[in-house]
Amino acid sequence: MADSDPGNLNILNWAEDDRPREKLLKKGKAALSDAELIAILLGSGTRSLSAVELAKLILKEVGHNLHDLAKLSVTDLMKFKGVGEAKAISIVSALEIGRRRTEAPVPKRAELTTALQFYRYLKAFMLDL
Repeated sequence: MADSDPGNLNILNWAEDDRPREKLLKKGKAALSDAELIAILLGSGTRSLSAVELAKLILKEVGHNLHDLAKLSVTDLMKFKGVGEAKAISIVSALEIGRRRTEAPVPKRAELTTALQFYRYLKAFMLDL
């Protein structure tokens, strides 16, 4: 039986509902804490810290401020024990995608005002049902 204590370092020993990846799949991305999302990017922790605990340590260092986290460089992140170049690059890349998303224009959606417009729009989706 799985140990549901998140203090247990090996995430594989946690209850399935407490594991970040499984939690995302079952409950959706909004159900995860910032630390759990970062832990997914990290993939693993250290011998003494789980990925979630390592993520919490990183967040604590920046005052739990994602804007300040986004200012950290790959080199800054690599100062944390257990964060090598690949993990640091994953975090920096994810934060950069988030930054770019905020700057990207939201595509204008077509107005559907007639039955024919609705039909044409939904036809592609309905063909495979």
